[in-house]
Amino acid sequence: MANSAQATKRARQAENTRQANVAKRSEMRTALKKVLAAIEAGDKAAANTAFRVAQSKLDGLSRKKIVAKNTAARIKSRINARIKAMA
Repeated sequence: MANSAQATKRARQAENTRQANVAKRSEMRTALKKVLAAIEAGDKAAANTAFRVAQSKLDGLSRKKIVAKNTAARIKSRINARIKAMA
């Protein structure tokens, strides 16, 4: 438990930040699932549209250091390769 006013405030801020980061990470995962669902359905146009949204979310999270830069790049690269491999 925090022993000073400053420590109490920092604990409160850390919890609020954690919850915001969890929500943003969840949005990213949902966007990625939409891309993968479009790929599985074979709809290249929908996959490209969903990929643009997911790419934007990934870039934003990597800028805020919620997701590592290389992790975001790897995810985008793999999904883009799957879209390009579609007929």
